[in-house]
Amino acid sequence: MAIAVVHGDERTVLCAGTAEPGTRFETGSLTKTFTALLLAELAARGEVGYDDPLDRYLPHRLPGPPITLLHLATHTSGLPRMPLGLMRRSPIHSWFSNPYATFTSSDALAALTRTRLHHRPGTHVRYSNYGAGLLGHALAHAAGGHGSDYANLLNERVLAPLGLTDTDCDPHRPQAVGHWHGRPRPALLIPGLPAAGALRSSARDLLHYLQALLVPDTAGSPSLRAALADVQRPRLALPRTGNRHCLLWNLRPRNGRPLLHHSGTTRGFTAFAGFLPRSGTALAALANTTPAPTGSFVQAAYETLCYLEKTAPRSHHTGMC
Repeated sequence: MAIAVVHGDERTVLCAGTAEPGTRFETGSLTKTFTALLLAELAARGEVGYDDPLDRYLPHRLPGPPITLLHLATHTSGLPRMPLGLMRRSPIHSWFSNPYATFTSSDALAALTRTRLHHRPGTHVRYSNYGAGLLGHALAHAAGGHGSDYANLLNERVLAPLGLTDTDCDPHRPQAVGHWHGRPRPALLIPGLPAAGALRSSARDLLHYLQALLVPDTAGSPSLRAALADVQRPRLALPRTGNRHCLLWNLRPRNGRPLLHHSGTTRGFTAFAGFLPRSGTALAALANTTPAPTGSFVQAAYETLCYLEKTAPRSHHTGMC
């Protein structure tokens, strides 16, 4: 396990077991927050618009109202959680170890022609790994590449400028061994939907990532600085809860302040990241085991972040949202 904490002027990485600050963990759906940052960076450059239709960048179009990039980034596209054909392409023996390994970029795009939306785009929130994966393909095409170029584009526009040397989508670089019910798992392969869950990172890198989100004006190029602020802007309100959706970040009001968070899991890892811009407090937690059914690891990380927020020095409030 490895934990990164920002608390006022304090910066801390804590490790347990064999982990070190630079040990790479699979982050699962925490990848989506990086995909959101890539979307915002391209939007800041004028290369895409949030209201651009998905079919402007991908070869297949669904009948009916267009799905926009913003729909994909707020889970309001109406797309299913997983693409059609994923189960059929994954042998039974691999479903509990590497369910995405044989599902390619071509499969992900071809599935669009057979997909029926659950609702009209923009009318309901429905979490979709498929939608986040397609967003990555669209951004790669918008920047002049192919869907398989997502990892390179993310590195060029986000990871390298932020100095995140431990972070990428490469399953072949050294990383911690994941565990599922105590059994070692192979490294995750997700060639068809990398933008939804392929990223590996370390506590050291996530510390830098959270620092950049807390103080966007100190990071990278003007377009990246603008993107770091833009991903934190609420885009829609969830009924009856007071919660909001930003660009693939979840936002909960806490003591009059926004708390942004996201978690991720794979067949062998659990990850959490959260931050409170107005208190200068952030926490990331990584473990090389799949989560318990109760979600206790993620819940403990969230509660620790809330506890740190209570003790955040007033002098370090940035006033940013």
